[in-house]
Amino acid sequence: MSTSLILTICAHDRPGIMSNLSSTVSEHGGNWLQSRMARLAGQFAGIARVEIAKEDIPAFETAMQSLQRDGISIQIHPEGDISDQPFTRCMKVDIFGNDRRGIVSQLTQAIAQTGANIEELNTSIESAPMSGHPIFHASGIVCLPDQLEDETFITAIENLSDDLNVEISQH
Repeated sequence: MSTSLILTICAHDRPGIMSNLSSTVSEHGGNWLQSRMARLAGQFAGIARVEIAKEDIPAFETAMQSLQRDGISIQIHPEGDISDQPFTRCMKVDIFGNDRRGIVSQLTQAIAQTGANIEELNTSIESAPMSGHPIFHASGIVCLPDQLEDETFITAIENLSDDLNVEISQH
């Protein structure tokens, strides 16, 4: 019987990190199911979901930890139980506004206070087309509980500042 494991990965970015990881998964009979990887400030950071036969987990964990000698830090977590999640509607969200200190904290608090759940969130600072002024951009997937109206969700975010623009679409 197989089980899913979640890997969190961090290393100084260089060629071959993904090759080392995926080869180790494959060598232990694992199947790479999902991943999100990025280069941030010279570091390679990622999360991956792999499927491994239960009897192969101890050897797999040992092999993954041995990658530390190559400077690859890996943590292994069991897959979470999402059976009690009340979210049936997921929305793609794009949020733009003037950048300022604390904007991610304010945004995520506003989302949490509505009862919505952040499934995926990507943030960046971009230059405004004409002025070059720093513009905050957040995009991702947010799942809403059945009782939360789309407009209530949008208003909660827009109420953070006059300059925030929220666009949502079905996911």
